[in-house]
Amino acid sequence: MSKCLILPDSAELGTLDKVDTPGAPPPVNLSEIPGFSLLPNESRLGTLEGVNPPLEALPIHSAEPLVSTLAPDSVHDLRGGAIEELRYPSSAALVVAGVPGAGKSTTLRTFFGAASDVETPRHSPDGATVLDSHQARIRWRRRLWWLPYPLWRPVVHAAHFHAIHAALRDTTDPVVIHDCATFRWTRTLIAHWATLYGRDLHLIMLDVPATVARAGQYARGRRVNGVAFTLHVRRWRRLMRTITIERRLPTNGSRSVVVVDRATVNRMRRVKFVAQ
Repeated sequence: MSKCLILPDSAELGTLDKVDTPGAPPPVNLSEIPGFSLLPNESRLGTLEGVNPPLEALPIHSAEPLVSTLAPDSVHDLRGGAIEELRYPSSAALVVAGVPGAGKSTTLRTFFGAASDVETPRHSPDGATVLDSHQARIRWRRRLWWLPYPLWRPVVHAAHFHAIHAALRDTTDPVVIHDCATFRWTRTLIAHWATLYGRDLHLIMLDVPATVARAGQYARGRRVNGVAFTLHVRRWRRLMRTITIERRLPTNGSRSVVVVDRATVNRMRRVKFVAQ
């Protein structure tokens, strides 16, 4: 990325554009990555609302009716729209998905009060168990700090999925899960566990341009290898086409998918779980 993002002043804490995007990240020229194609509107990096078109070759957004509260029950493309509240069943398994740097952890903090500096699952004000993969990373860093992170990354992933399985199995509360969703096997595994323990599986897909996600990685100080990131982006594009063009759910067992961009998330006030 040859230009840094210039953000508007904001007095409102907890929004993605205030937390996830640096003032002046180190230059990243994604066009030099083999097989990577630049996304549209590359030259118009102004506010986050201005850089949030979906990935290339996709429509700006579907014709979703604008309502204040939505109880998702199918594919809902809310990019470019505004909604006040998403409402899910109290026993739901909710996956917050996006490529690395898209803003998943910030979304968990904003709507579920999941602190970024803890090593165990947190509980939101309405009782949801919140599982961020960074919790496992902090926990294992105390033991394996002397090794380069790529060598113990598989341990973090295994610990995160162990925590997901335990939460789905051992609690009756809603479970909120941090996952990229760019690997079919992770989507299938979470869907299998949700079905096994009698839960409805729902997804919130945070769709941002690759350049913005890359800037988010620099902001948090946890950068993904360039080749790995390119693969994440390619798989995400295919997934978005499946969901938004073919209108198909990404895994068997998924009850709903809500596709949002950062502008939509910044306008949203609540994600709630209610008894059915």
